[in-house]
Amino acid sequence: MTAPKDFSLSPDLHDYVVAHGAPPDEVQRRLIDRTHELGAISRMQIAPEQGAFMTLFAKTIGATTIVEVGTFTGYSTLCLARGLAPGGTVIACDISDEWTSVGREAWAAAGVDDRIDLRLAPALETLAALGDDVVVDLAFIDADKGNYANYYEALLPRVRPGGVILVDNVLWGGAVIDEGNQEADTVAIRAFNDAVAGDDRVDVVLLPIADGLSLIRKR
Repeated sequence: MTAPKDFSLSPDLHDYVVAHGAPPDEVQRRLIDRTHELGAISRMQIAPEQGAFMTLFAKTIGATTIVEVGTFTGYSTLCLARGLAPGGTVIACDISDEWTSVGREAWAAAGVDDRIDLRLAPALETLAALGDDVVVDLAFIDADKGNYANYYEALLPRVRPGGVILVDNVLWGGAVIDEGNQEADTVAIRAFNDAVAGDDRVDVVLLPIADGLSLIRKR
């Protein structure tokens, strides 16, 4: 094994990374601040550099249909919507009207609310109810960890060949390699990562972006 080339980002270096990519605009900054006001749960919001990556990635693959499992306050949704091809849609799945209402305000301010189809129901029910004509270019999973494998299996048949599923929090703060950590979420993420790594239906790379982001391409 070669020596790793990655390293932990200091706050100053993180600021540099964000500033020299696609830094949050005024709408995104307000959404970050509004989410921060929610307290400790604000940690569920994706990092700004991850959002910028997702916008660019959606543009790169020309995504017209995106499915998001886990919307929270809508930062990732906003980023994905900005990456859509003309006429495209983000189908956003969540169960909280309280949290997504924060996102709705930001989507409207950003002028992308007409590209977002928010569905408030358990995500597995929403995915099961999608019409047979719905072909997914890009999906993003960032919800309850115990259902990661179920969301993945529900989405993969709908993803077009060459389409991609992005999965967040796959490093889980480093807990995935701590065999002494047998908490339910850790065990679920660890099992999910192992299953995807051995899945011959896909190609996968696990990227050390934020808390770990798996990029899974359907063959």
